[in-house]
Amino acid sequence: MILGASNAFASVSGTHILLRLDGDELISRRLEAVRDQIRMLLRDVQPRIDYSGLAASGRAVQVRIDDVYQVEAAKSALKTLTDPVAGIQEMALDGSEPGLLKVTMTDAGVKSRTSVALKQSIEIINNRLHDLGVANAVAEQADEDGILVQAPGVADLQKLGNILARPGRLSFQLVDTSMTADEAVNGRPPAGATLIYSADNPPVPYLIENRVIVAGKNVMDAQAATNSGGGEPVVAIRLDSRGTERFKWATTQNIGKPFAVILDDHVISAPIIREPIEHGTVQISGNFTAESANELALLFRTGALPARLTIVEEAR
Repeated sequence: MILGASNAFASVSGTHILLRLDGDELISRRLEAVRDQIRMLLRDVQPRIDYSGLAASGRAVQVRIDDVYQVEAAKSALKTLTDPVAGIQEMALDGSEPGLLKVTMTDAGVKSRTSVALKQSIEIINNRLHDLGVANAVAEQADEDGILVQAPGVADLQKLGNILARPGRLSFQLVDTSMTADEAVNGRPPAGATLIYSADNPPVPYLIENRVIVAGKNVMDAQAATNSGGGEPVVAIRLDSRGTERFKWATTQNIGKPFAVILDDHVISAPIIREPIEHGTVQISGNFTAESANELALLFRTGALPARLTIVEEAR
């Protein structure tokens, strides 16, 4: 139990929270993945297919095939995107405009993705409620894109809602040291890197390599703790075998380089790699309080929500 004994969760009857799934973000994230798939599928074709204008917009990803004689080969390469999965055709391919191919998310695909995301979100929210120690609380689907959280024992409903709705997307990525963050802010970040800011006030910019070394899905467990030096709050996480292998490789190859911990598009810590970390247990520090360390451990342990959730109602 992390927060169950807190005054924030003192007994108040009849409380509930209504959350709404952000369908636009869900579609956008799916189309980003489809765009990357298209890039890989066209890259692997022999002879090579030259293309331009690969971009996602609305509910479609479009790409222009430079050589009209390669359009049929491109269609064949992209066919796997339109194959039904579990009886549902998620994507449709349109080549009616010469040289332009459009991969569009179908209504059935949107409905299926939304249904799956809701089920995953409800499972994660129930896990968070359990870990928080909120008695008699339960999350269930409401309408086509809503989640109703019944929490009869909660006084601070806003605080609970904020924890339940946090995306919890975690990644470990290397800091790009080819230029300073200030140079990137005043100019242009190099290819393969992005400016990401901390949640401080004022925010601190970091130039981060786009490649994700270890993701939240590689976290098997996370617990709030205190470091052995000054007793400061930290979060200790344990990685699975894949995450351990990747972390060992990254810390062995990049000694002396900063390694950023990114949560929900903000850098929460960027320590310098001092030595290889081979055992799969990582300690994260970052000026945490005991409460924030507990909350971070909860998010890492229960995993990331598949899409953004918005609080649309809090009522008693």
